[in-house]
Amino acid sequence: MRYPIILTPDLEEGGFVAECPAIPGCVSEGDTVEEAIENIREAIEGCLAVLREKGEAPPRAGDPLLATVEVGG
Repeated sequence: MRYPIILTPDLEEGGFVAECPAIPGCVSEGDTVEEAIENIREAIEGCLAVLREKGEAPPRAGDPLLATVEVGG
C-alpha cells in the first residue's frame, strides 16, 4: 500500500519533519530526508499495526496534490 507523505524542513531544530496526512497524528522526523522517510515508513507501519489489532480497516490514501497560496504581509 502506498501513502503520500509530507516532508518539511525543521527551520528551528534542523532536519526534517515527516507526516502522513492519511493517518492523522502519524508524524516523525529525521536529520536527513532519507532518515525522515525511513522513520515515517516505520511510523506508518506501527499505526497500521495498531489499527489491525483494533480490527479497523487501514485508511485509504488519495493521490497527493501540491499547491501553494500567496498571502499578503
